[in-house]
Amino acid sequence: MVRDDDGRPVRVALIGSGRMGSFHAESLTYRIPGVQLAAVVDPAPGAASRMATAFGASAAYTDPAAVFADPTVDAVVIAAPARFHAELIVAAAQAGKAVFCEKPGALTLADLDRALGAVAEAQVVLQVGFNRRFVPDWAAARRLIDDGTLGTPRLLRSVTRDPGGFDPARVAPDTIFNETLIHDFDTLSFLNPGARAVEVFAVADALVEPSWRDRGLLDTAVVTVRFDNGAVGVAEACFEAAYGYDVRGEVFGAKGMATMGDGRVDGMVFSGSSGRVAATARSDQELLAGAYVEELAVFADVVRGLDPVPVGGQDARAALGIALAAAQSVRLGRPVQLGEVGA
Repeated sequence: MVRDDDGRPVRVALIGSGRMGSFHAESLTYRIPGVQLAAVVDPAPGAASRMATAFGASAAYTDPAAVFADPTVDAVVIAAPARFHAELIVAAAQAGKAVFCEKPGALTLADLDRALGAVAEAQVVLQVGFNRRFVPDWAAARRLIDDGTLGTPRLLRSVTRDPGGFDPARVAPDTIFNETLIHDFDTLSFLNPGARAVEVFAVADALVEPSWRDRGLLDTAVVTVRFDNGAVGVAEACFEAAYGYDVRGEVFGAKGMATMGDGRVDGMVFSGSSGRVAATARSDQELLAGAYVEELAVFADVVRGLDPVPVGGQDARAALGIALAAAQSVRLGRPVQLGEVGA
């Protein structure tokens, strides 16, 4: 239940103490006023205790049921592995907690629908971590669409290239669609407001780790998405870019075009005897740090009842539907209608 803003800190429990959980813990502790990291949950022995000690949280647990049962906890931030998201959303909603969940909301539409049903029944807040909506470039492009400056979107493009260094043995099948490109699928919808994806065609391969191809790893993909307003979007991803972490976008409309992102750390370019050099970001937390903080700051205001949910369950469902259709398109070698995956 969203509470009225009574001036006390929003007490947040963090579930998951991995790479993303660590960044969120630091933000909740130091970067967002009016928020208190109340507890950390992680099933790995000692993980929650170490993080709770590092960031001054008053409690650490291996079982999330402990924070769901704590009446002093207002909200939970879910940064656990994706396969646990749906069950955690359901449990948090049934406990009356506001929920921020990292993408994806679930790995199947059935699980996501069950989670959204629990959220609706409990009338709690659910915000999903599609961080690109909070990056200034992308937010500015959306404003051009909303105020009519750009005109009706016709062609859209979204790019994600990770810096590499991943362990292929830990990459589950369809991860490139469900956990990487899902950001791009949400971006395409965000920049084509009111439109619904109707058809998806995808090609993908293991070009970074070819020896893992037969074991289901796909590390490079291009996806075309056709929308019901006639616009066409293209999303591409690769798990390895030699120059760092690269996120870009483009929307071409009836009145003009907006481009977003170039992967540079700053605007400085050094010109020397070997040519011109610009520093590029080496991780998502370097390039998108501000967006990660802003999405949690907005979530805190949503919990206080000061703002509406900016990106919720239906946004998560739209992106997941495209992801599932893309994976099926690769398997079938043909375009897939969204209705074929139940979206």
